[in-house]
Amino acid sequence: MRQNPFGDQRYQGNGRQRRGGINPRFIILILFALYGAYYWFSNRTEDPYTGEKVLIDSSISVNEEVAMGLQAYQDILSKERPIDPNSQTARQVREIAKRLIAKVPEVEAALAAENGKQPNQVWQEFEWDVQVIQSDQANAFCLPGGKMAVYTGLLPVAGNADAVAVVMGHEIAHALLRHGAQRMSQQKLGQIGQMAGAMGGLDPQQQQMMQAAMGYGYLLPYARKHETQADAVGLMLAAAACFDPNEAVPLWERMSQASGGQAPPEFSSTHPNPGTRIQNLQQLMPKAMEYRQKFCDQAVAR
Repeated sequence: MRQNPFGDQRYQGNGRQRRGGINPRFIILILFALYGAYYWFSNRTEDPYTGEKVLIDSSISVNEEVAMGLQAYQDILSKERPIDPNSQTARQVREIAKRLIAKVPEVEAALAAENGKQPNQVWQEFEWDVQVIQSDQANAFCLPGGKMAVYTGLLPVAGNADAVAVVMGHEIAHALLRHGAQRMSQQKLGQIGQMAGAMGGLDPQQQQMMQAAMGYGYLLPYARKHETQADAVGLMLAAAACFDPNEAVPLWERMSQASGGQAPPEFSSTHPNPGTRIQNLQQLMPKAMEYRQKFCDQAVAR
């Protein structure tokens, strides 16, 4: 006796096809699909930095993001050791952050105008702070709400303040673009799909296949898109703050070398591969230089 994914027995023992109404599990799947579509369309909002509509659960406020970012920051600093804030390295990193943060309003306004949108000014709720953490990691982060850290392992790979600014601009852009709230919303949408599969009668193997399809077909491409967006916004931010955006390309070449070229295939990664990233940055360079000339010259003139 064969059983289909929805659990109905397609054939009776006498060989005749069973007649009857619609399988209740099929109705459950339809209802979940409708709810998923409703969740998607009712929680779309316009992003002034990209001009696109993005999924952000309306129940996730900027203040809530700031609070979550602060809690995560405090947890990280309780486990990892920041260097002396009065050291030359810490002072230099704070100065880079200060210059980038000062240009956030102008860059947001410029990008929003290009996209025909109004700035959302979420940064007004941010409580900016930056620490330098002793670690071999070539990494940095900016949490929702503006809490930042640069790991000392990044500094020799970056090699200069311009490259550090490119990385920090990228991380700040994630917070400005509300990528954390977007990921939380995507996770909720994924949970709706998992519940639909479980209640719709899919067996564990079928549920696993469905989750894999959603990961490779939706979640991972979306994560790579976030990285590309942060590269673009961060590059404009670094350029506007009078840093040299041309340092972005050799930076990512060095980052690739530092990783030993062990990056996974792009389709299975949350990040674009170095070649794709460098190509995108090269295409953005003329615009970045325009931002540098416009906003940096204004700053020098003042």
